[in-house]
Amino acid sequence: MIATVVDSVPLGRSPQHSSQARGMAMDRGIVITDECDTDHLGRERLLDAAFGLARHEKTCQRLRDERLPADRLALTARQGAQLIGTVRLWNVLAGDRAALLLGPLAVAASHRRCGLGARLMHAALGRAQAAGHRAVLLVGDQDYYQRFGFDRALTEQLELPGPVERHRFLGLELDPGALAGAKGRVTAAGRRQSRSRYLSGRSRSAPKVSWQQPNWGWPSAIVARPL
Repeated sequence: MIATVVDSVPLGRSPQHSSQARGMAMDRGIVITDECDTDHLGRERLLDAAFGLARHEKTCQRLRDERLPADRLALTARQGAQLIGTVRLWNVLAGDRAALLLGPLAVAASHRRCGLGARLMHAALGRAQAAGHRAVLLVGDQDYYQRFGFDRALTEQLELPGPVERHRFLGLELDPGALAGAKGRVTAAGRRQSRSRYLSGRSRSAPKVSWQQPNWGWPSAIVARPL
């Protein structure tokens, strides 16, 4: 059985975010759960609809290619049998600091503007904090993500491996001071998966991206507007 995230987060260690997520799962029959192996087709369809096929060429995707999400930090939102939301976090190094990269975050068009994106954010950040992770990075709209504590000042000395609009490159300290003095390149640090498994999990219609000379695109397949 898959446990709901809001029931499995140790609330005492993550008061800021898990307290926001607690009790939200059953609203409108929506449940936030761990992602499972059979979710990949529904997730890819949802991401294609939200971001288009160009999402595979984004700068942040280079930090996710052939990697597995951070342990127990790939979450889905469901209403009945329908997958209506997804968020994943990935292990990275921010210079010499262990951190997480958040994204993609997506919600089905039928369920936007009802707060589901925020529910997924609070659930994911609450679990990350409870697991002892100290910092989270993303690329997105500061007007939206600042409500969760993200600030571009925390990434001023960090660089992504490709083009980025600097004002959209944001950081969050789950542990105060976690990104103080952090500088240098953000690099992938997650567990690897085989290339064949990675490609099988991508959208079938995804464009082929050169592995020798990636086609850098605008970063990140992250929802950059209120949901």
